Amino acid sequence: MLKTFPKTHITLAAAATIVVSAAVLMSPSADVEAKRMSYTIDLEEGLASGAASKDTRPAQTQEATDTQPSEDKAQSAGEPIAQAGRTAKPDVPKVDWQEFRVKSGDTLSSLFRKAGFNDGIMLSVIHGEGEAGKLQRLYAGEDIRFGVDSEGQLVAVELQRSRLETLKISKTDNGFLGNTEVRKPEPRPAFAAGVIDGSLYLAARDAGLNDRLTMELAGIFGWDIDFVYDVRKGDSFEVVYEELYIDGKQFDTGRILSARFINRGTENVALLYTDKNGESDYYTPEGKSMRKAFLRVPINARVSSPFNLQRRHPVLDVVRPHEGTDYAAPPGTPIKAAGSGRVQFAGWKGGYGRTVVLQHGDNITTLYAHMSRLGKGIKNGTRVKQGDTIGYVGSSGMVTGPHLHYEFRVNGVAKNSRTVKLPDAKPVPSAEMARFRQFTEQRLAQFNGFRESGRQLALASDN
Repeated sequence: MLKTFPKTHITLAAAATIVVSAAVLMSPSADVEAKRMSYTIDLEEGLASGAASKDTRPAQTQEATDTQPSEDKAQSAGEPIAQAGRTAKPDVPKVDWQEFRVKSGDTLSSLFRKAGFNDGIMLSVIHGEGEAGKLQRLYAGEDIRFGVDSEGQLVAVELQRSRLETLKISKTDNGFLGNTEVRKPEPRPAFAAGVIDGSLYLAARDAGLNDRLTMELAGIFGWDIDFVYDVRKGDSFEVVYEELYIDGKQFDTGRILSARFINRGTENVALLYTDKNGESDYYTPEGKSMRKAFLRVPINARVSSPFNLQRRHPVLDVVRPHEGTDYAAPPGTPIKAAGSGRVQFAGWKGGYGRTVVLQHGDNITTLYAHMSRLGKGIKNGTRVKQGDTIGYVGSSGMVTGPHLHYEFRVNGVAKNSRTVKLPDAKPVPSAEMARFRQFTEQRLAQFNGFRESGRQLALASDN
């Protein structure tokens, strides 16, 4: 029969047969085609997910293949499971939670009972490993929750102490294990400015500063400015500070980064700088410390009797020099060490009553009298740091009411603590000045940028 066809027809048929055979051999099987995946990577979660490409197999083939487990399908195609775009995930047991707000009078035992667990289970939790024992320290306002599995067994306890700190305790094969997780907030710079009309407190509140930031602002400039007597109407301030965010929501404020205070026409600028050792402090743009070696005022209180060498004594009714400054304050108000030094005397001192005398270097002493009690650990020879609590306001000795009597002496001679020139703390070390200048340029640029934006907003609101 072959003889009835021309040779050209036979040649063409043979060529077509070769082409069809090659196409069949080179085409992937339907099963392999089903394993082609397009991958996406979630950079937030660090997970890979796969999506199958369009399948052109007949419906009967798809049904038969899809009823197999994914591992079998991958293996039938001659591929490892991981290459099939899937990873085996262990079963995560479901945990149901009960949550309670810790109230005044609550105990750990009562909270466990509310959650349906006895003291035996509570003891097994707090005697666990790691930081599990910290669960015993509860404070009103905290949130505690208990996690149970499908059989009602306690498998986890979490105590949220704040938005940032949570004590997490979980059940392991060896008992309970606890650890504290601390979230780090995201700081964002913010700006506030104000002009004083009545007091710094009212002006700062109107500018949006909370009480803590207001106290910090006063503390930064407190060595040069007496905020009780030196501040005048028309004085102004500008502050760049941190707002702290968690999950995109502001929940608190952080540190003051830079500040400017104009007092009686004199400009004072402070910048927060962290040195190579990680120590942070406030400095002028020239590198001088904002701190002095001494606090101008060792207590947050008003002056009830100033330094006066011709004052008439209120009890004895005779002219007797008042070689210190009196600050009226409620009994129990903390008294701070004006500067770092050593306790030269701590105890009862005649008409001074309960008294502490600090020695600072070779030539300066400070005296704190009429205390109700001494600070913890304050005794002769104790070393103290500036700002440490050395005692509490009282009315011991020859007095008419509770107050602090504070003296500042140089070479044994009494000086007015509110006007005496105080020695500066250490400036930025010369070895760090290049680094400090670079930092200062950046901080001042940020500060001036906020000021300019504030002016533009003010102009826009006026229009």
